Amino acid sequence: MTGPIVITGGGTGGHVFPMQAVAEQLEARGVARDALRFVGSRRGQEGVLLAPTGVALTLLPGRGIRRSLRPRALVANVGAVFGLLVGVVGALAKVRRWRPAVVVSVGGYASFAVALAAVIWRRPLVLVELDATPGAAHRLLARFASRRCVAFPSNDEKTVVTGAPLRDAIVAIDRTQDARRAARARMDPPIDPACQVVVVMTGSLGSARVNAATCELAALWAERTDRTLLHVTGRRDFQDVRARRPVTAGLDYRIEEFADMTQLWAVCDFAVCRAGATTVAELTALAIPSVLVPLPGAPGDHQTKNALAVVEAGGARLLVDSACTGVALSEALETMLDPTTLATMSASAGSLGRRDAARSIARVVCEVGGLR
Repeated sequence: MTGPIVITGGGTGGHVFPMQAVAEQLEARGVARDALRFVGSRRGQEGVLLAPTGVALTLLPGRGIRRSLRPRALVANVGAVFGLLVGVVGALAKVRRWRPAVVVSVGGYASFAVALAAVIWRRPLVLVELDATPGAAHRLLARFASRRCVAFPSNDEKTVVTGAPLRDAIVAIDRTQDARRAARARMDPPIDPACQVVVVMTGSLGSARVNAATCELAALWAERTDRTLLHVTGRRDFQDVRARRPVTAGLDYRIEEFADMTQLWAVCDFAVCRAGATTVAELTALAIPSVLVPLPGAPGDHQTKNALAVVEAGGARLLVDSACTGVALSEALETMLDPTTLATMSASAGSLGRRDAARSIARVVCEVGGLR
């Protein structure tokens, strides 16, 4: 091996956690930790989420392009393009110095500079495509990739269908009834084992519409003593949601800004989520039934396509963002929270799960890098 394996991507948790998952499985295959390197963005979640892993971390300038013609967005995009150019220059210098054995890109705006530098310096490039529709950076660089690991079926001869990579901590969650009961007892305060637990989670930033609908749902369920509602708001709306929290006499309603999803998935009966690739991969691997509310305006409408794969299998219900209200959530959940429907949807979601995706991607990376 001529240099380290560089894993690049990020900007959101939906890209950062797959980076960590691939690194974990490369280490499991015998790659030393000091032979790995993460590269992400200074503006993303990488500094917080990846620094504790002990893998060397490099953060480059840059931010995502806003898909809007509004004056404020256009001004922001001038800064984004400048940051991207600075990031590309920095990535070119670093990739030339490192001479990586392989560059692994999981996508997100933070990945483009390093993936482009790999192409320019003729270093092997593996693209990990998490969504049903690849992002702009991966579409641009796909023809130069040594291999593409995809979560959804593809006819391209360079692709390997692996699924989306999941962290070891997610794959290890035990969701048997006894384990779920024990996990609920460990919560602070403990969750009544007789309650059905609904988890609402829409990513590290959150969703104003879903957060507002969840507050309305809590008000509608205010007197219910048979439900627990765990609401992860994301950073942006946390204070606002807390300020408009309804009075709930019976409902166990808990609001958190950001949560350890290994803990919440261990207690969850049903989820309400966006349809990002990592979220969908976790829900299917853990056989958690859900209502999926795709992010409107996502590039290539990829979140709707991600969601439809689960909906068509019977593991989820799709609710469009514009129709997401507390009443709509309540009506949908009332039809799905009976034990028979839950069991059927759980089995259907689980039929799509790929718990070995990170291991499969690590194998491809080692093959491309000449490691066995």
